[in-house]
Amino acid sequence: MTDVITMPDLHVAHTGARQASGLDPVTFEVLKNAFVTSVDLMSEQILRTCYSFVIYSRDFSSALCDATGNTVMQGSGDIAVHVGTLHFQCKAVIDEFKDDIHPGDVFAINDPYRGGTHFNDVSFIRPIFADGEIIAFAQNKGHWADIGGNVPGSFDVNAKEHFGEGLRITPVRIWSKGVFLHDVAQLLVSNTRAPRQAMGDLHAQSEATAVCEREVLRLVEKYSKTTVVAAMQETQDYVERIVLRRLESLPQGVWETTDYIDFDPGKGEGLVPIKIKLTLDGKGIHYDLTGSAPAVETFLNSGYGTTHSAIYAGTKTFFPDVPLNSGFYAAVDAEIGPEGTVVNAGWPYAVTGFCSGPYEKLMNGIFELWSQIMPERAMACAFNLEYLLVGGRDARTDDNPYFMWYDWMAGGWGGRASKDGSSATAPVFGPGLAVQPIEGQERLSPVLTTVHQIGTDSGGPGRFRGGLGIEKGGTLVHATNTVVSYCCDRARSITWGIEGGLPSIPHGVWMNKGTDQEKFLGSNFSAVPLHSGDSFTRPSAGGGGYGDPLDRPFDEVLEDVIDEYVSVGRAAKDYGVIIREVDRELDQFEVDEAASTQLRQQIRADRPGWLIADPAVVAEKYRAGEIDMLDVIRRHGVILDWGTGELFPETTSEFRKSMEKRSSSHWH
Repeated sequence: MTDVITMPDLHVAHTGARQASGLDPVTFEVLKNAFVTSVDLMSEQILRTCYSFVIYSRDFSSALCDATGNTVMQGSGDIAVHVGTLHFQCKAVIDEFKDDIHPGDVFAINDPYRGGTHFNDVSFIRPIFADGEIIAFAQNKGHWADIGGNVPGSFDVNAKEHFGEGLRITPVRIWSKGVFLHDVAQLLVSNTRAPRQAMGDLHAQSEATAVCEREVLRLVEKYSKTTVVAAMQETQDYVERIVLRRLESLPQGVWETTDYIDFDPGKGEGLVPIKIKLTLDGKGIHYDLTGSAPAVETFLNSGYGTTHSAIYAGTKTFFPDVPLNSGFYAAVDAEIGPEGTVVNAGWPYAVTGFCSGPYEKLMNGIFELWSQIMPERAMACAFNLEYLLVGGRDARTDDNPYFMWYDWMAGGWGGRASKDGSSATAPVFGPGLAVQPIEGQERLSPVLTTVHQIGTDSGGPGRFRGGLGIEKGGTLVHATNTVVSYCCDRARSITWGIEGGLPSIPHGVWMNKGTDQEKFLGSNFSAVPLHSGDSFTRPSAGGGGYGDPLDRPFDEVLEDVIDEYVSVGRAAKDYGVIIREVDRELDQFEVDEAASTQLRQQIRADRPGWLIADPAVVAEKYRAGEIDMLDVIRRHGVILDWGTGELFPETTSEFRKSMEKRSSSHWH
């Protein structure tokens, strides 16, 4: 099924390695950095004027684009997922309105089938004119807490098509020659559950683009239109030249890997593959995603915009000092395959959950490939982005307004080639994303946070341990007509290690844990009823481990136990280090080095057999309480329903192949 919208030309046209323009170096540097400032000023404006707590927590990005829609510069604090899509959306506005664009116009768009992310991310785009000619566009994209659809927060796991996900905004004019089109704006915000908040964000985002416009016109007045326009093009060409020159010193060849989404609800259990092939041939960076699975029957699909964004963001991680604009995009090309796949789901496939689905799988797979090309920068898999949404009526006030408790957590990044992974940090989806202040959440919503702490044993074991994840729990108070939804993944395709490192822990939400009503809800669900007094808790995973955990020095394992990053029990099971607790309050522990040396020898002899143990026997031992969840995962590579203990045989087979490739094949 196809929409009337046709697939755009995804190639970003630049002159590549052409010689620098006639700008003198000083003027070029001044203007290049001034472009960054113009975007950062948008960020400062939106932070001070937005209505949404989600946007205030930095779920937004901005960009300055040239007259053709190509990105001139991103800001210094934008989140990764947005930055590779903003030029697509600017081009969509240009394509839609062509010559019918005037000074004072502002356009809105959130359409993921026109290069956007998901429906909650609404962009406002303002043309910048000088001497009657468009010279640039300013754009701000912010995540609205609700955009309509079947569930509060607009994250409906059960959606198969976009019609249940919320309002699709194709390019539309909100200001016309400086006149606010109130009827159009009212139509948009009235399709959300928080129209007053949405209207406030609409004005705040538009005004942010006006700040960028004023800054660019100040530069034009000082340096001339010709100079500023030339600098916009040269800034892109400059970045492309840097990337191409860097590639000259790197090995040439082809690298391949596969990562997975947990399952396709329409096909039962079994991991959903996302295949990535990377080629370096001295002429650029080439990706091929063909062979990835068909689109899944849930909202964990990615459109072409977000797939390209994942490719750009994953690659950019290994070029951290290079500015990000369309010059970078021009050095990277990708064959993402035909429409209808999980990485190129066209209209009308549901795509809101792309962020927890293909997006970070692509990023982590790209990390793995570049880790082989630049081993000094190697990094194992990071935790999966997750969103927990509780929505209903707030009974703390007489008018019972709608509320959306919209929460995401920090987690752990993968162990690295020379150090442990980062703990309790933002997802790779958006390193600039802030953890929402609990006090603000509790003031705005009837949800009381009961626990928010580092998760012991959540980091994947390795010579360099994965960073630690977080456990967060809450209780619903004074609310009615409330449901909870969760967008995540990696309850089955668990965060993996590399070079011999071990996996982290599975994601998933528990309701009323430790009570007679305890229930494991999993890592993707929608509209589960929640009543006042109900509690919920979930962990974020840590990062995967890097290198054989049996090579981690005794003293580093001891420090992890003292810091409560690793338990005494897992120190023995995962690292082969026997530690005796002397006085926990005084942080006094002792390593039995002789016994630990002997235990490591025993583990080295036994662990190849653990990975070929009968999965059904392993599952039975888990249900009987003879082994725990981390034994099942890290020793046996077996995947279960963590609530019931039911074995997933196909998933286990695929997960074991992944562990053999990334872990056991590197053990000595």
